[in-house]
Amino acid sequence: MGIRFTKMHGIGNDYVYVNGFAQTVRDPVALSQKIADRHTGVGGDGLIMILPSDKADVRMRMFNADGSESEMCGNGIRCVAKFSYDHGLTQKNPMRIETGRGILTLDLKTKNGKVEQVTVNMGEPILDLPKIPVEQGAAGRQSLLVKKSEHAYAIAMEMDGEPLVGTFVSMGNPHAVFYRNEVTDIDLARIGPKVEYYGAFPRRINAHWVKVHSPSEVTMRTWERGSGITQACGTGACAVCVAGVLTGRTDRKILAHLPGGDLTLEWRQSDNNVYMTGPATEVFSGEWPESA
Repeated sequence: MGIRFTKMHGIGNDYVYVNGFAQTVRDPVALSQKIADRHTGVGGDGLIMILPSDKADVRMRMFNADGSESEMCGNGIRCVAKFSYDHGLTQKNPMRIETGRGILTLDLKTKNGKVEQVTVNMGEPILDLPKIPVEQGAAGRQSLLVKKSEHAYAIAMEMDGEPLVGTFVSMGNPHAVFYRNEVTDIDLARIGPKVEYYGAFPRRINAHWVKVHSPSEVTMRTWERGSGITQACGTGACAVCVAGVLTGRTDRKILAHLPGGDLTLEWRQSDNNVYMTGPATEVFSGEWPESA
């Protein structure tokens, strides 16, 4: 008997989901590499396991398309909540989900017994560089990072002849946020891997390029650690919200336009937590040959 799966996406950030309440996957690393392949597999940005938890209502484990395990996925966790509610794993609302980031709380907006929108309390952003982690050390004689202001650092590489200046935020996973006047012309396939594997990021990094339209609206594009170019990144959108406040570019509540759709983000002063609201969509289900 093969592995039963469900394909889901959050504004185009698509993963293959496996119900770990009903079946066991012996090697999720190998499975993610095969099943996420867009030519020979189901296709997706990776694999997400929905598992029992002794601490919360369900547990989420997320594997990128290259097999690496990440702490969190903001779009993925909304889909975990939808699958868990719609398929009867739990009817809790708010729902608590255990992740590599800790236990997060999600408010579900339902229609006709199905989840349509989810607001996730993504927790407090981590801004201390060593905890992100980001290193300010040196590579040979060249400094890896040069501090330009309180929350902006120049990376020792250029993009289109200009220094690459980023703001770093962790939402349980590491993010670099770069601001530009335009983001449609960026060659992500070229610059993305260089940033992801740059020497200042010991656990690699998710990279985002952002255009600010107004204090309440941005457009962003993403190179995601372990998956490459993706249609959306929920934790990245949260990091963009935080970076905008830190650098004085945007308000605490913004609408972010991503290639796959829109997310609403709010970094609340009341509890210092970031809240993300967006949809979750189930596409289809199937069975993957266990021997594959």
